[in-house]
Amino acid sequence: MELSLIRSLMDKDFYDEHRGARCPDRLFSKDVRKIKQSIDTAMDRYERTVTPAEIEALFMANNPTLTTAQKTAYSHLFGQVNKEQPMGSDVAQEVLSKLFQQVVGEDIANLGFDYVNGDKTSLEPLRMMLEQYGDDFTPNLRIEWEDIDLDTILAMTDLESQWTFNIPTLTRKVEGINAGHLIEVGARPNTGKTSFHASLVAGPNGFAWQGARVVVLCNEEGYHRVAHRYITAATGMDKFEIVKNKQEAMRVFGQIRDKIMFKDATGRDMNWVESVCKSYKPDVVILDMGDKFARTAGFSRPDEALKANAIQARQIAKQQECAMFYMSQLSAEAEGKVVLNQAMMEGSRTGKAAEADLMIMISKNPTVEGQEEEDNQRHINVVKNKLSGWHGIVHTDLEYKIARYVS
Repeated sequence: MELSLIRSLMDKDFYDEHRGARCPDRLFSKDVRKIKQSIDTAMDRYERTVTPAEIEALFMANNPTLTTAQKTAYSHLFGQVNKEQPMGSDVAQEVLSKLFQQVVGEDIANLGFDYVNGDKTSLEPLRMMLEQYGDDFTPNLRIEWEDIDLDTILAMTDLESQWTFNIPTLTRKVEGINAGHLIEVGARPNTGKTSFHASLVAGPNGFAWQGARVVVLCNEEGYHRVAHRYITAATGMDKFEIVKNKQEAMRVFGQIRDKIMFKDATGRDMNWVESVCKSYKPDVVILDMGDKFARTAGFSRPDEALKANAIQARQIAKQQECAMFYMSQLSAEAEGKVVLNQAMMEGSRTGKAAEADLMIMISKNPTVEGQEEEDNQRHINVVKNKLSGWHGIVHTDLEYKIARYVS
């Protein structure tokens, strides 16, 4: 292997690409190292590709004190070099990269022993070593660059709205979602978060009716309560009507029953969510509630844990090719307000907001003194939108008895 590398280094272009610290003499055995040094001299002096015969002649001329036995040994070595074929540039680069990493690793390991034994008391030697090798430490990396052909980009852009929203006022501004999107939805308690995703999935023309496979992971309310909202959203019947018309409710909901899967996810974390996505390949995943999948161990502040949780949710969405709905609470600052903003997301500074492709916050009208019944109007605040770029508020009504958002 090292003789093939020596043969490759006789090529001027290859030598220039790997000269200096990237190809130190220490990569080679003692005798081959001397041939490498002759190549270094020839390249500096002649600046062209050289042949094994030329390097042999320079080597013998510059080492007149060699014994007859040594000259015979080196002549035999040069004969072997001459028989070698140069490595392909890509293979040679990978081999040199691996050998160079081994050399650097040995130096760092030796320095580590010096620190353990107390022979070194300053980090300066390590800093100097990192500075010396930093620019020449070439990783073994091969990238397949993305296709940016115009037809490809246009086709992918057309798929951005594979699953369309079934709320007309929202659809006119944000048509829909696609695999890889992280959609964060926040609201104050008792605003209609669960009804919101039930309406989007199971309501008329919802994701399930469009053919999407949906996984609903519940870690707040019992799964049966969430599933009940999906049934009312699908059938348009409240719980009393469902009891009276059970067969009809079963017939209507049965049309999308195999598209929706529910699971109580209490106590589970985001790694478990990733396993679910890998195993069942859903098109849409509902995390109700997203923050409760976070693990706080190892984080100094809660917002750091929530940021890491949102980052992992986005990675799962991209890698497992699903749209991820991340349901969350809003802070007390949002109470009684119609116009909301990103800063009102509970427990997070900017961490969660930074990861979202689409961020929706739902508000309702403030309670008026003497009001006997709750106002059913809801305001969908689009506070972050990488999908269509539009930001603002659209207005809907929540038919809470059947868990449908209508406009």
